[in-house]
Amino acid sequence: MKTTKLVRIISLCLILFLVCSCSLNQKVTLNSNERILETKQNVLDIINQVNQSWQQNHPIPASAFWHPAAYHTGNIEAYKVTGKQEYLDYSKAWAEKNKYKGAQSDTKSDWKYNYGETKDYVLFGDWQICFQTYIDIYNLEGQKDFEKIKRAREVMEYQMSTNANDYWWWADGLYMVMPVMTKLYKVTENELYLKKLQEYFSYANSIMYDEEAHLYFRDTKYVYPKHKSLNGKKDFWSRGDGWVFAALAKVIQDLPKDSKIRKEFITRYKLLANSIKEAQQPDGYWTRSMLDPQHTPGPETSGTAFFTYGYLWGINNGILDKKTFLPVATKSWNYLAKVALQKDGTVGYVQPIGERAIPGQQVNANSTADFGVGAYLLAASEMYRYLDKNK
Repeated sequence: MKTTKLVRIISLCLILFLVCSCSLNQKVTLNSNERILETKQNVLDIINQVNQSWQQNHPIPASAFWHPAAYHTGNIEAYKVTGKQEYLDYSKAWAEKNKYKGAQSDTKSDWKYNYGETKDYVLFGDWQICFQTYIDIYNLEGQKDFEKIKRAREVMEYQMSTNANDYWWWADGLYMVMPVMTKLYKVTENELYLKKLQEYFSYANSIMYDEEAHLYFRDTKYVYPKHKSLNGKKDFWSRGDGWVFAALAKVIQDLPKDSKIRKEFITRYKLLANSIKEAQQPDGYWTRSMLDPQHTPGPETSGTAFFTYGYLWGINNGILDKKTFLPVATKSWNYLAKVALQKDGTVGYVQPIGERAIPGQQVNANSTADFGVGAYLLAASEMYRYLDKNK
C-alpha cells in the first residue's frame, strides 16, 4: 500500500516536472521575438512580396498628396536594396504624372500653407513630401535632369524667402518636409536650407514637444492638459511620433558631419528613442495612444513601422546603442513580419487616415493604406541593411 502511494507521488512529481518543462519551453518560444530569426533572403522576399502586391493592385499613378507620396519614400528604399528597376520605374511614372510638382499652382501670390488639398496649397507640407522622391530620382539617375528638382527648389526657396517660420504646425509635417530640406542642401550646398530647417524645427518644438515625456503631441489641439486620453493621461499618437522619429533619422543621415545643428538633431533623436522604447507593448507593437494602451487597445502598424525604421537606422549608423535598442527593434520587426504581414502581401492593422488615436475605432488584418506600406518598406529595407552589415 505504501509502495503504491509512493509510486503515485513519484508519478505526480514527474507529471508536474513535465508540465513545468513544457511551460519553460513555451516561454522560450514566446520570447524568441527578442532574436532576429530572418535571413537577408527572408527579408528580401518580404520586401518583394509587399511591394509587388501593392504595385500590382495599384497600377495607375496616384496624386502627389502626402499619403501616396509617403508610400514612394518607402518604394525608393525598396529599390535601393533590391535593385529592381520596376520599383524605380513605378515612382518615375508617378512623378511624371504629377509633372514633378506637388500642388500645381504657378501663381505665387495664391500660395498657402494652412491645411488644403487643392492646387493653391503649395506651401503646405503635405504637398511637399513628394519632393523627397523627386530628388531621390534625380540623384539615382546621376543628376542629369534638373527639371526633376526645379519645382522643389522653386517652392522651397520661395518659402525660405518669406518671414514666416510657422510652416510646421503638426507632427506629420516634420516627416513631410524636413528631409526635403536636407536633400536639397546636399544638391545645392545652399546653407540657407539648414538655417531655415533649424528655424522651422525650433518653432515646431515650441508648440508640440513635451519636455517631460520627450515625445511630440500631434498638434496644439492635443497638448496636455487641454486634451487628455481616456484615463486622463497625455495622449501621444504613435503615428505622429513615428513621423517625427523617422524624419529625424532621415535628416541626420543627410546632415554634414561638421554641421552646427547636427548635435541638436541627434540629441532630440536619442531622447525620442528612449521614450518610445518605454511605450512598446510586450508583443512588439505600439498602441495608437502611446502612454494609455486602454485608450485604443491593440496593434497598429504604421507607427510601429516608422519606429522600427528609426531604431534600425540608428543602430546601423552607430548612433543608437545596439545592446539597448536592438531588442526593441527585433520585437517590433517580428510583429511586422509575423502579424502585420498577411499571406497575400497585404500590410494589415494600419490605422486609417486621421490625426489621433480614436477610442472604439477598429483596425484589423484587412486595414491597409499606402502610407502604411511605405512605412513598412522603410523598416524592411533597414532590416535588410542590418542583416547585410552583420552577416
